[in-house]
Amino acid sequence: MRVFYIPLPTRRLRRRLLAAVLALTLTGLLVLSLKGIQELTPIPATGQSGDPVFQVDIKEPLVALTINVAWGEDFLPGLLAAFEDYGVKATFFIVGDWAEQFPDLTRNIATEGHELGNHSWSHPYPTQIPAEELKKEIVRTEKLLVELAGKRPALFAPPYGEWDKQVVQTAAEAGYRTIMWSVDTIDWQQPGVGIIAERVLNNIQPGGIVLMHPTEQTAQALPLILDGLKKKGLKAVTVSELLNAAS
Repeated sequence: MRVFYIPLPTRRLRRRLLAAVLALTLTGLLVLSLKGIQELTPIPATGQSGDPVFQVDIKEPLVALTINVAWGEDFLPGLLAAFEDYGVKATFFIVGDWAEQFPDLTRNIATEGHELGNHSWSHPYPTQIPAEELKKEIVRTEKLLVELAGKRPALFAPPYGEWDKQVVQTAAEAGYRTIMWSVDTIDWQQPGVGIIAERVLNNIQPGGIVLMHPTEQTAQALPLILDGLKKKGLKAVTVSELLNAAS
């Protein structure tokens, strides 16, 4: 019987083979990571077809302040008072089931001249539910906001800032333009009044959209933000006014 002998690779060869395998593996992971970043990190846009609006390309010194409301009713009066003191109107994206619990406060926001936007009914993750369910969330909230404020919203802010092409298309089919932001205060983490104000004033540019929430620290930071914007020569308007300025 003939026995075939296959020599094992030397230690040096084994090291070279292992290095080659590791290099190929790392290269593959890098490619996948870059692809994932490209897919998950939205590029600031001016509202091109299929994309949300992150900022608006304008030369006028205008910016928009937005407040996403799913909680924080205790601090909304403070925000409204600051806006009134500075003569500024903002866009409040309202969750439907919150508005159902606080109809008078929802009416007050609209009565004081602020813009109401649609923030879904129950604040779900938009990309994790069927498109038809998301549309029902939007339409249900719309119906209530029309009942409370007498005006149909035109703008939709996806909960958690989560979006994809289908979310934007679903909102569009319901008659809404999807709005994101260019400056995130991350105020829900309660980082401090000064930090919230600095995040806005250090990063805002004409055409920018600022995301806030009704927290105690945000209510305290808002006068600093409004005063700082004025010193920068920037005027805060609603999102719809910002969009109209670019059209």
